[in-house]
Amino acid sequence: MKIGIHRNRCIAVGNCAALAPEVFDQSDEDGTVVVLDADPPEHRHEQAREAALRCPASAIALHGQAPPHEG
Repeated sequence: MKIGIHRNRCIAVGNCAALAPEVFDQSDEDGTVVVLDADPPEHRHEQAREAALRCPASAIALHGQAPPHEG
């Protein structure tokens, strides 16, 4: 999975940093999303997916993501 962001869409709510603090942070200047790990290990994929789903501005783009694990 690769993570991209649409910085111009980000409204600095912070859901991403709260849900996946090992993958996302917020800029000190304006609070917008900062990607800490653009190619996170597999055990962080679910957190990244949840953060992307809960972003109210759809500012997080996930590329090459695997489907969620069932079970």
